Formats: sequence, structure tokens, C-alpha cells
Amino acid sequence: MTSVPPALNLLCHPATPCPLALQVSATLHWQASGLLLRYRVSGQVADIQLPPAATPGAADGLWQHTCMEAFVSPVWAAHYREFNFSPSGQWAAYCFSAERQRDTDTEARRPIQPTLRMEHTSEQFDLWAALPATALPPASSLCLGLSAVIETRDGHRSYWALQHPRPDRPDFHHRGGWREMPSVAPNPPTATA
Repeated sequence: MTSVPPALNLLCHPATPCPLALQVSATLHWQASGLLLRYRVSGQVADIQLPPAATPGAADGLWQHTCMEAFVSPVWAAHYREFNFSPSGQWAAYCFSAERQRDTDTEARRPIQPTLRMEHTSEQFDLWAALPATALPPASSLCLGLSAVIETRDGHRSYWALQHPRPDRPDFHHRGGWREMPSVAPNPPTATA
């Protein structure tokens, strides 16, 4: 019998309060093929502005509307990857050599294509994002930053994360908002760097 991994609750940043009654969480499912993330938003989801469906593929600027994000790094390293997942079906994948220092050479050498799936009801929506093992660092302990941008129908954006290290503004790139997930996979992915 396999156990269901616990949901990690995301917290709304106090500088960008959400006018809707929402709960936002993320769940990690490690698989031999990589990492499956499930983001769940429940509550007044009818008042969330979801981007219209688009042709699945890479796109920039997804964070300007409702989207889910994941930051992944080996515990010991300065480099990390950022993934954005839009309910539209579009996604983005970035590499950074250090905080906010983009590494486009590594991005070109290690392109990825996550698989996204949306499930939507009147009370909640789930966004599933499957990241292949080749997109993840080859480490048994990772630092993960899980976050979400929620846009309401009137254009207000709120920013959600596992924790918020800066009281003045949301900063998803700040490692103080990430969590170490030691030995999260029974058999960690063995991608090459």
C-alpha cells in the first residue's frame, strides 16, 4: 500500500492579501520518471482569472497571471531551476547560476518539456505538472520553493509560497522561502548535470 504524500500549504504574502477565501497547496509525487507536482486551489475559484487555453509550449511572462511555480536546487548549490506552469497549458523553464542570474547556456543544453494537466470544478482546480528526471538536479536532498500567483477577475494578484522571507514584498527566488526536502524520493532521479 502506498501512502499519499502530505499537502504543503502555501501562504499568501501579507503585502498582497487575497480578497478571495482560498486555500492553496502543493503535493510532491516522486516517480521513477521524475517529479509530479499537484497544485490545488480551493474555495472561491469562480472569481479567479484563469488564462485561456493555449497551445501547450514554452512561454515567458506567465507569472503576470495565474500560474504555479517551482524552484529546485541541490541543497549545497547556488544554481537552481525555475519552472512556471500556467493553467493555459503553457510553461516556462529557466536556469540560474545564482540568485536571479540567468544561465541561458545551460537552458540551451538542457531543454525540458513538462507535461501539464488541469482539473477544474466549481470549488477547486488542480494543476498537475510532470517534470522529467532530466530536469532535476541529481541529488538525494533538494531545496524546493513552491509558489503560486493568483489573479482575480478584477486584476488583483496575490502571491503564495511555502514561506515568505521578506516582509515588504514577495520574492520567490529568495532561498529563505524554500524548504529542504531530504530523501524525498525512494530512488532519487539520476539525471546528469
